[in-house]
Amino acid sequence: MTEMLKGIAASDGVAVAKAYLLVEPDLSFETVSVSDTNAEEARLEAALEASQNELSLIRDKAVESLGEEAAAVFDAHLMVLADPEMIGQVKDAIREKQVNAEAALKEVTDMFVALLEGMEDNPYMQERAADIRDVTKRIIANLLGVKLPNPAAINEESVVIANDLTPSDTAQLNKQFVKAFVTNVGGRTSHSAIMARTLEIAAVLGTNDITARVKDGDLVAVNGITGEVIVNPTDDQVAEFKAAGAAYAKQKAEWALLKDAQTVTADGKHFELAANIGTPKDIDGVNDNGAEAVGLYRTEFLYMDSQDFPTEDEQYKAYKAVLEGMNGKPVVVRTMDIGGDKELPYFDLPKEMNPFLGFRALRISISETGDHMFRTQIRALLRASVHGQLRIMFPMVALLKEFRKAKAVFEEEKANLKAEGVAVADDIQVGIMIEIPAAAMLADQFAKEVDFFSIGTNDLIQYTMAADRMNEQVSYLYQPYNPSILRLINNVIKAAHAEGKWAGMCGEMAGDQQAVPLLVGLGLDEFSMSATSVLRTRSLMKTLDTEKMAEYANRAITECATAEEVLELQKEYVHFD
Repeated sequence: MTEMLKGIAASDGVAVAKAYLLVEPDLSFETVSVSDTNAEEARLEAALEASQNELSLIRDKAVESLGEEAAAVFDAHLMVLADPEMIGQVKDAIREKQVNAEAALKEVTDMFVALLEGMEDNPYMQERAADIRDVTKRIIANLLGVKLPNPAAINEESVVIANDLTPSDTAQLNKQFVKAFVTNVGGRTSHSAIMARTLEIAAVLGTNDITARVKDGDLVAVNGITGEVIVNPTDDQVAEFKAAGAAYAKQKAEWALLKDAQTVTADGKHFELAANIGTPKDIDGVNDNGAEAVGLYRTEFLYMDSQDFPTEDEQYKAYKAVLEGMNGKPVVVRTMDIGGDKELPYFDLPKEMNPFLGFRALRISISETGDHMFRTQIRALLRASVHGQLRIMFPMVALLKEFRKAKAVFEEEKANLKAEGVAVADDIQVGIMIEIPAAAMLADQFAKEVDFFSIGTNDLIQYTMAADRMNEQVSYLYQPYNPSILRLINNVIKAAHAEGKWAGMCGEMAGDQQAVPLLVGLGLDEFSMSATSVLRTRSLMKTLDTEKMAEYANRAITECATAEEVLELQKEYVHFD
């Protein structure tokens, strides 16, 4: 039966392919008494061997697509599988209690998990509890003859259907076969949406119940531009979606012609279009899409992909690779933004009621706890500065004294390196990310001391609206075009310009086609976005007149009371193709 659903258009593209359900199967079982314990041990051995083969395959795929460090989690899983102590206890339980392998395995692994989770002073051991849970699930699936979903094994054109996609799920997707994904939850700024845009895979998120409406192998049509999804479409609908896909491919080919063009408006004003990256490997995508700079290098991935704090040399190599890869174009590096939803297994942070409003990012860096880690990162950045045009940005700044403390560390380490005879560039700009409303309101004072601002709208919007951007219940409050947000942005840009500084934006709003005319009108200098949005934005900017956009933006912040009114007003000034 044909069913239509509407979700959040999270990544452009159109696809029609068979559904691959990335949903956990039912792994429930009953405890059963057995008389032939040898046969039960043989079942366990077979399940262990099957699990080992599966994990080895997944690990090899992960190495191929992500590199050795990121694949290390699967090494940990393989070590759990081969742990003689644990497996020995499972076999003992089968023999002594004369129960089925599933029951014996669950009893022993539950005991190990409880033991490890109780080690509150040892986050590394607590992490191992998660490994044991994952591995247990895999062994039980093999004992029950049930297949766990494995996105890395997809080898035909598919649309992945899931409740949500974790970073490790998205990392295993092969874009040669995965043409789109659709989820129950999520929005434009969630991890899976950002990954989809990086991979150039169509995505529709937040459909609420797609997993309940689709069976494995159903034909699914996805339009990531409009947010429409059709399950078991008719022949006419398939033809319609394929035509939309062909039109989008043609449009992309036209945008590609702008790769080496200047980013100028219809009246000849230049704006800088930059790209956001997470690792040095992303630089190819930045250059292929004609970006003029890296506007945000999220360095926390260096920490998250490592088993321990990355050393000064390891960081230096990563920063050097990015600076050299950009051939002298500006690179804005954000110092580590750990905390909130980004935890490190080897860094023991206090458990907090609300980590997004807690001890995170620069707050950690300038504390006694994070001082050594911060100085290591600053030294690595300073050493790399001679390889390109480096700009350093501090995240999560609320107070001027926080910026001053961080800047003092920068100056101290710069002096230390020079005293050691190490070359350091003299033209490094130091700025802040504006994501806390307090800093946005006090931008005129910050502008006297910083070299630039970069507005992080993902957090600025959620903090201004007091609404978690990952919470479906309050997603209606995530309003980039709300006049309150536009007034804050306007305040930041005007404050920067009054002091002769530049203002950029590295939140998802910078690449949002509805927002670009407003931001041009407000005089934003630099727009940093997913690399795949750069050419489309350059094409749009060619059609905009800055004076008209300034009039539109001014009316939006002075006359409009709602986001809806702002978009309604836009119709007078902008005509999208």
